[in-house]
Amino acid sequence: MSKKLLSEKEIELLAKNPYVKSVSPKGITYSDEFKELFITQYDQGKFPREIFEDCGFDIEVIGIVRIESSGKRWREAYRKHGVLGLRDTRSGNSGRPRERELSIEEKYARLEAENNLLKAENELFKKDTIRRKGAKKEGEVKLSADQKYTLIHSVIEKYNLKGMVSHLCKTAGVSRQGYYNYFSAKQVERRNDQEKKDEALRNLVLKAYNFKNRKKGARQIKMVLAGQFGVVFNLKRIRRIMKKYGIESPFRRTNPYKRIMKATQEHKVVPNLLNREFKQGIPYKVLLTDITYLYFGKGKRAYLSTIIDASTNEVLAHQLSDRVTLDIATDTLKKLKRNRRIKLAKGAYIHSDQGGHYTSPIYQKLVKKFKLGQSMSRRGNCWDNAPQESFFGHFKDLADIKSCETLEELKQEVKAAIHYYNHNRYQWNMKKMTPVEYRDHLLKVA
Repeated sequence: MSKKLLSEKEIELLAKNPYVKSVSPKGITYSDEFKELFITQYDQGKFPREIFEDCGFDIEVIGIVRIESSGKRWREAYRKHGVLGLRDTRSGNSGRPRERELSIEEKYARLEAENNLLKAENELFKKDTIRRKGAKKEGEVKLSADQKYTLIHSVIEKYNLKGMVSHLCKTAGVSRQGYYNYFSAKQVERRNDQEKKDEALRNLVLKAYNFKNRKKGARQIKMVLAGQFGVVFNLKRIRRIMKKYGIESPFRRTNPYKRIMKATQEHKVVPNLLNREFKQGIPYKVLLTDITYLYFGKGKRAYLSTIIDASTNEVLAHQLSDRVTLDIATDTLKKLKRNRRIKLAKGAYIHSDQGGHYTSPIYQKLVKKFKLGQSMSRRGNCWDNAPQESFFGHFKDLADIKSCETLEELKQEVKAAIHYYNHNRYQWNMKKMTPVEYRDHLLKVA
């Protein structure tokens, strides 16, 4: 039988032919007269195609496969039963038996099954256990085929509707064969095996996620697995496991309320020497500095000033205070100078924004005293000091700031978080090394 479906236009064309009793998208019912004419002309030596064309049929519309299969069927019926074999004994002309009219009880049972399916679907939405896949509008939820199979199965088990599989599959828009295949022993075993593998992967991912008690994203987890546990996983695989088991990576929201201090007339702005050339491959040459605020305890606020190495992202000095006075910037600079381990490169300079601390004559005098050059971002342009801004964002994800009740507790947490950042936090764009490892690498190849 031909698998070609007839269009509405083709159906309309075929229905006008006097030799056609009825026609549907899937089949054509010919008149008994045409069948007898076909057998007569075929015995006279005509080809099936010629007979159909002579009777006004368009061969391209019907298709040669349908013509040959019809002719073969009629010839066989004629050989067995003669002319009576060509008679259409079906009650209707559609070519298919009519569906039995459902009783009131059967209709009620179907409606009740549909209602139970809708109830289960709504319950699933309330629990928020499904993926929002393929949703075009806000609030619209689209279930996958697997989720529909599971939903149908739960409804059938709960309400004892074993005879409603076909109807519920049709209502949900999935195939009955797919439903039975999904719950076949082979498929269930395959899913169980996959679940066991995923659980083993989840344990490894969680081990890396909780390493040093600092939250991490997928890329950090990948690098920690490789660097600390000697396990190499594909990034997509890690993200799939995180999504499946609800392992959330920290993310930062932009702060619309950040204020930039305005320089007074006595303050001096210096040129932008850096010009966003952050990665110069020379440790201790380009230093970046800035101040951020940290909320802790019950409505308390502290301020953190840091100096980082632009080439390695290593935090070289930091100062925490509950006041945002000039001292917080100058004390950070003094800590950097007191650190004997740090040997500044030739032509080293410090880059900052145009905040009041850095345009202050006192601060600028101290910078010159320490034989450092000074550079500043363009006014209101945070991208000119991007690595420093990025560090603050990552740091707030790493540090458990909100649990600190006192300033001393916050100082200990900040110190521990910075040590973790320098020595244990792998960075994707630095050959997947930590800042300290990357610094040693640059010094070695210099």
